[in-house]
Amino acid sequence: MNSYYIHDGTESAGPFDIAQLKAKLITKSTPVWCAGMDDWKYAGDVVELQNLFVVTPPPIKIFPLVTKQEVEADIEPEEEISDSKILGIDSTLFYVLSGLLVLIVVTTIFSFFQNQRSAELEQRNNATEKENLQVQLEQKRVEKEKKQVIEQEKIEFERVLKERKISLNSRLVEVQQKLFVAVSGLDQAKDRLAKAQDFQFLRSENERENDINKSQQEIDTLNSEIIELKKEMDHIYLELEKIKV
Repeated sequence: MNSYYIHDGTESAGPFDIAQLKAKLITKSTPVWCAGMDDWKYAGDVVELQNLFVVTPPPIKIFPLVTKQEVEADIEPEEEISDSKILGIDSTLFYVLSGLLVLIVVTTIFSFFQNQRSAELEQRNNATEKENLQVQLEQKRVEKEKKQVIEQEKIEFERVLKERKISLNSRLVEVQQKLFVAVSGLDQAKDRLAKAQDFQFLRSENERENDINKSQQEIDTLNSEIIELKKEMDHIYLELEKIKV
């Protein structure tokens, strides 16, 4: 029989024989070691120490015997089930009819709410379609008004252009007439200047110089007027080119 050392987690003690180990009240998880073992083992893993951990059952209690008569006395006799009727109808049939009635009522209520919901949805759809139609009509009305405004603006613009063209043509005629008069006056002034320079009888030198200066001033004035009239004519022609009416 081997002698074993035990370890309490801090230090080892022993050696102890089997009887001493039993007195130590070691458990299966107590580390033990003996000669021939490579390392410490739990006591529960050592075959020689298995008997130390055999659990013996406690002594049995003596229960009093129960007789057959006592068992039968504890059992209450079953009451006879008698057939019952409700409102003169067999109870089973009554419950079946009641269930059918409840099912019919529930189905009717469900159908009522379904129909009511369908009617509400249809009413909402009709209202939505009506609103959409009104929106479309309003959009068409707005588009029509826009087209009318654009057309009126176009007509007004064309009217203004026509009036502008008429005014420019009228002014062009006036300028052409003034230019004709100015050119004619210039020719006459040039003739008077030539005569003033050549004719010397019955007048003094001062009178001759005055006539020449007067004619020259008239010629200069007419030349300036002709230049301005031609500029105005060119401007009128440009404005008329811009007008496409």
